[in-house]
Amino acid sequence: MAERSVFTRIIEGELPARRLYEDDQCIVIEDRAPQAPTHLLVIPRKPLVNLADVAAEDGPLLGHLMWVASTMARRLNLEKGFRLVVNNGREAGQTVFHLHIHLLAQRKMPEAGLADDLRD
Repeated sequence: MAERSVFTRIIEGELPARRLYEDDQCIVIEDRAPQAPTHLLVIPRKPLVNLADVAAEDGPLLGHLMWVASTMARRLNLEKGFRLVVNNGREAGQTVFHLHIHLLAQRKMPEAGLADDLRD
């Protein structure tokens, strides 16, 4: 049997975490090693390993996760700026192999120069 992720253990109540939101499809918790003043994790209850593992039938769940992230941003008055990040695989920095979305805000995260080669 595959080892259950820390997020599965949190979802099942085996490990403690302050839940800021939960419904039948996901939970939202604070990241325990925040990279910004606001750093939340939107975690589906379905134990998908990463974004590359989702199937067509997971489309509605993915949309719901995005909706929950935007709802949390509105609740925290972050509409003027927040970032959503999904790390897919070890090479992209994924450390917990249970799909989750990072919601980061209240820290400047410049993208200066990233699109320079796309200019006319």
